[in-house]
Amino acid sequence: MRYRDAGVDIDAGAELVRRIAPLARATRTPEVLADIGGFAGLCGLPAGMREPVLVSGTDGVGTKLKVAFATGVHDTVGIDLVAMCVNDIVTTGARPLFFLDYFASGKLDVDVGEAVVRGIAEGCRRAECALLGGETAELPGMYHDGEYDLAGFAVGVVERSRILDGTQAKAGDALVAMASSGLHSNGYSLARRVIERMGLGYDDELAGKRLRELLLEPTRIYVRAVRALLDACGDAVHGLAHITGGGLTDNVPRVLSDDLAAAIDLSSYARPPLFEALAQGGSIDEDEMRRTFNLGVGMVAVIDESAVERAVAVLSGAGETVWRLGRVTARTGEPVSYR
Repeated sequence: MRYRDAGVDIDAGAELVRRIAPLARATRTPEVLADIGGFAGLCGLPAGMREPVLVSGTDGVGTKLKVAFATGVHDTVGIDLVAMCVNDIVTTGARPLFFLDYFASGKLDVDVGEAVVRGIAEGCRRAECALLGGETAELPGMYHDGEYDLAGFAVGVVERSRILDGTQAKAGDALVAMASSGLHSNGYSLARRVIERMGLGYDDELAGKRLRELLLEPTRIYVRAVRALLDACGDAVHGLAHITGGGLTDNVPRVLSDDLAAAIDLSSYARPPLFEALAQGGSIDEDEMRRTFNLGVGMVAVIDESAVERAVAVLSGAGETVWRLGRVTARTGEPVSYR
């Protein structure tokens, strides 16, 4: 018998590596020391840092992949993979340096694999980090035909004296929101169940757009905007919260001390129609919506009141849709209140 008889095609794996090498090479940064293809990736630290601290984060795409399988669109979920990792590490004030991916399938489809990695490379480009390497695994019997899984790992660097950890946040600070591009990569198990209950297909329309377009809209990457904010506002930035699973309810308190709370004004913006359609279609109560979905908010910055106008201008200039979402208060009850 041969390995191919057992379901693993080494030649297909080699062909995928050949195709994705130029994609990775296009993301190369000055710190990268070797091209893709070796046993390990090499990356130096940026010059001029006095006390560099490495920051890491790992994540996946989750059941959003089910939408990619059903629609045959595979070149955007890689952006989601990068986004979920780099958006986490920038909350510390770090600059992403490099990214590694893990792509596993039961039977390797080279065209699909190339499309996925093309999205990963695009995500790295948007995050201004290098696709340093990765792993492609063919695992017969582990996955259904036509399906795969993705995981990723990002590493960034921050000057020790510039680490953001929320300890500077205080009552009276403003909460400034950056808009999401949609569901991002959270809540898809519930969203897919609601769509099934509504009897809709991915080519049907919901909230004025085709479902496939709504559900596969890539997670927004906030790296450039956050770097611009930190460069412009410096110590006035007291914390950053990436709004992922748990929504505003669980994620904003993660950058506040136990004696502080977030007062969020949901009337400060128009919730995107997709979220209202899901709430109505699934009879989802408001508390569940707030803890499952981002409700149109992808990142929240805790800003000293004196710098709010400057922060809004800088973030808007970096291409973000941004607004004052609420404020930090002394905690007397729940860690988050809404009005």
